[in-house]
Amino acid sequence: MNPLHLRSAGTSLVISTHRGEAEIVHWGADLGDTLPDLSLLNEPIPPSSIDANVPTGLLPQASSAWQGRPGLRGHRITDGVAGLDFSVRLSAVSADADGRTAVVIQTDPDAGITVASHLTLHPGGLLELRHELTNHGTSPFHVDELATMLPVAPDAVELLDLTGRWCRERHPQRRAIQQGTWVRTGRHGRTGHDSSLLLAAGTAGFGNRHGKVWATHLAWSGNHEQFADRLADGRTVLGGSELLGPAEVVLQPGETYQTPTLFAAYSDRGLDGISEAFYSWFRSRPHHVSGPRPVVLNTWEAVYFDHNLETLVELAESAADLGVERFVLDDGWFRGRRDDHAGLGDWYVDGTLWPGGLTPLIEAVTSRGMDFGLWVEPEMVNLDSDIAREHPEWIVRPAARSPKDGGRLPLEWRHQHVIDLVNPAAWQYVFDRIDALLRDNNISYLKWDQNRDLLEHGHAGRASVHQQTLAAYRLFDALRAAHPSVEIESCSSGGARVDLGILERTDRIWASDCNDALERQTIQRWTGMVVPPELVGAHIGPSTSHTTARTHDLSFRAITALFGHFGMEWDVRTVTGAERQELKRFIALYKEHRELIHSGRMVRADVPDESLMVHGVVAADHDGGAADSATAALFAVVRTRTGFAEMPGRVAIPGLEAGRNYRVELLFPRPADADYGHAFMEAQPAPWLASGAQASGRFLGEVGLPMPVLQPEHAILLRVTAL
Repeated sequence: MNPLHLRSAGTSLVISTHRGEAEIVHWGADLGDTLPDLSLLNEPIPPSSIDANVPTGLLPQASSAWQGRPGLRGHRITDGVAGLDFSVRLSAVSADADGRTAVVIQTDPDAGITVASHLTLHPGGLLELRHELTNHGTSPFHVDELATMLPVAPDAVELLDLTGRWCRERHPQRRAIQQGTWVRTGRHGRTGHDSSLLLAAGTAGFGNRHGKVWATHLAWSGNHEQFADRLADGRTVLGGSELLGPAEVVLQPGETYQTPTLFAAYSDRGLDGISEAFYSWFRSRPHHVSGPRPVVLNTWEAVYFDHNLETLVELAESAADLGVERFVLDDGWFRGRRDDHAGLGDWYVDGTLWPGGLTPLIEAVTSRGMDFGLWVEPEMVNLDSDIAREHPEWIVRPAARSPKDGGRLPLEWRHQHVIDLVNPAAWQYVFDRIDALLRDNNISYLKWDQNRDLLEHGHAGRASVHQQTLAAYRLFDALRAAHPSVEIESCSSGGARVDLGILERTDRIWASDCNDALERQTIQRWTGMVVPPELVGAHIGPSTSHTTARTHDLSFRAITALFGHFGMEWDVRTVTGAERQELKRFIALYKEHRELIHSGRMVRADVPDESLMVHGVVAADHDGGAADSATAALFAVVRTRTGFAEMPGRVAIPGLEAGRNYRVELLFPRPADADYGHAFMEAQPAPWLASGAQASGRFLGEVGLPMPVLQPEHAILLRVTAL
């Protein structure tokens, strides 16, 4: 079989079968049209070693003397004897490609195992890889792990991944790549607040705009592992897999298990090149969000559980006056829900709160030109609910072994439990209730929450996170098919379910329950490594944050929210006078520039001063084009804390066309704005701020402009116009 060579957007992936099994001999820079005889890549045999070359298999296996993490772990049970066929020897039987896609079939007829590997290298350079394992034997085969892996070049010496917690999701951590395995394990039953959205290996000191980077993301919303494995022979692989519980996947003869998709990107332009590959894939999807992303008002931090029609109509009226385009009623509208102790699972409008149903509020919202959205949490249940009392067998219990067996309940989390969607009757009930809500009410948007980990998660006494995740996916898919015009947001205690598995079924994610603008700068920056801004909810909260008690100026909160799917979570009835006019101005700025923000290239400057962040969005054609006839880019300059130096000095404005001239001007604050005087620490801000600056893209990217000495936790907004 000839080698397979996939090429796109400066990336090549080469698969060879010259040693019998499929192996990836290159993933990285484009190799051009012609490949040499790949047998020249056969490694020498070191001393005290197996007497054969060891391939970096598409599915690494011990039968080829691979001593790192194996691609497949499993065993067969035959006539009551377990542990059989524990080590397969897969050989390639077919390998077909068309330049962008490839399918490789490998089989071990003695073990009765066949694995089909599907690879697609998308036009923007994003690689998609998944395996399908089929049991052709005559007895059950237990799949313990089926991992997707990719090799990285020897000069990848540093590893970056993300971690976090509730209200502090997706913060970076870096380390040297050393011998051994670095594993990030997610046992939350959902993606998790601490999940690494990205696992990236790169050359020494790689940054936003420089260095070679290889990065992976596992598109799965359940238990999972992501890992980097460096062998003693110097080879390094990145990979990921579903983390399966005991006997979660047992394939009967003829059955198939499919892995979650591993998405991967290579860049020789730093981390921004990785983002470009992901953004290109997202935006090329036929079902990607289209049209202007509406300004949102969510009611949670405005009223919490205090639902009153008169108050909410006043809130809707105030929101419409500001220019809000979508009004979302949060938790507290359904039967028995006065706090977070009761009501989950009873998805009926509470008649005591809403004697006329939701219709009066919906009509008040839509008559003012806004869409109406509603909060739901379909996968959860309170014990204090009618449905829990009527169907206790629908509640997930680790030890239940019969339909009516009460069994032991897991510990509560936020006073709630999980409804067992693996149970067909429970799944159908949840579907019917949400379907009825959408049929009976003029609802354009669902904020779909999931507020607990799936710990000790079982069905009929067996681990079932795998099945629960697939059942949740089916629920999303069925409701979307029944109501294709309804948008869905993935919220999971804020940012605990952010992955490409859930984003194939939803229209945006809620990045964090934290609306503190300082925290959001980091959360949104690293969420945006993979997820484009039009899919990331970013709201202005009250002056004093609900979650951190920090107080920030409106301009800092608004500029932070501007670079996402913009909205508010605030009792805007209390916003008056000059502050209200300033808020209206920011809403107008978002509407003016949202097409650019939601279609352009994300650019993050490499700034030596760690107290300063410079990021922006550059129009794909550098002069605005359809996105904005005047604006080529918007940049935010953000001071997160005091710096060591008296002045930040000149800071590059990267990402512009080198040979084109641009005008850079201060868009916010203007000298007449209330924020202007106290935004800066110096008596005289950088002189060019008063009248703007003109320079070429090369000058701005290489030399930069003197940046003002901003007060900590302040930001300015720059507009870049092509001349």
